[in-house]
Amino acid sequence: RELSQMDAEDELGLAEMEKLKNTERTCLEILEKYDFTEWELTEWSEQQAVFNFLYDSVTLTVVFGPPIDDEFFAAHPSRSIMSLDFESFLDEEQAPPSSCLVQKLIFQFIESQGCWQKKCPKLSHLPQALFDISLVVNRCRILGDELEFLQMWGAKFQLLETDIKDTEVKLLFSSSVAFAKFELTLAVSHDYPSAVPPFRVHTHIGDIGEKEVAAVLSRVPAGHHYLKRAVTSIHQNLLQAPR
Repeated sequence: RELSQMDAEDELGLAEMEKLKNTERTCLEILEKYDFTEWELTEWSEQQAVFNFLYDSVTLTVVFGPPIDDEFFAAHPSRSIMSLDFESFLDEEQAPPSSCLVQKLIFQFIESQGCWQKKCPKLSHLPQALFDISLVVNRCRILGDELEFLQMWGAKFQLLETDIKDTEVKLLFSSSVAFAKFELTLAVSHDYPSAVPPFRVHTHIGDIGEKEVAAVLSRVPAGHHYLKRAVTSIHQNLLQAPR
């Protein structure tokens, strides 16, 4: 009887361990999914710190001032921050349009924040600033990946052309089955994908216009991979059969 009780306890212990392992795996997946640490520290000295973002195409240089009396950060005397300077190293002539768009949106965000030194006057404010920048870089990078996906696989969704001009994305749909050809233009910003981008529709052939596209897009919520979900929904709801 004692042996069977011990066996039962062992089984319970193993089951509990397996449960904990599954919980740990789930937590790690969540951490990986929402990891917005998009920066890489390339220099840290008494004078300055240098951070790189987005495959070294954006650099942030933080210039330190004198130590702040009686204030510590990470067990070291805290420092005042004299300036935060952002610089782009993207070769716009060589880079694909999707990368140029991503870069524009990141700098759109940087400029929208006004004076970064006022936002981040001390070393203790730097982690929050890095998080805010990383969040936008992460979202814009995913948008770039979505655009590259649509440029490569758009034909699967009756997407004839994906064109990028400044911060506008033009999607040209064409379907012989639905007897329709129309252009959807989305004005993206650094808020993508938390805000649904405004759009306009230009009809070339058929009767799919602003009203029909708006009805479909109204059912596509803002959020992760909005652009891909919007294209999929248009394909499924408007381009599959004659209207």
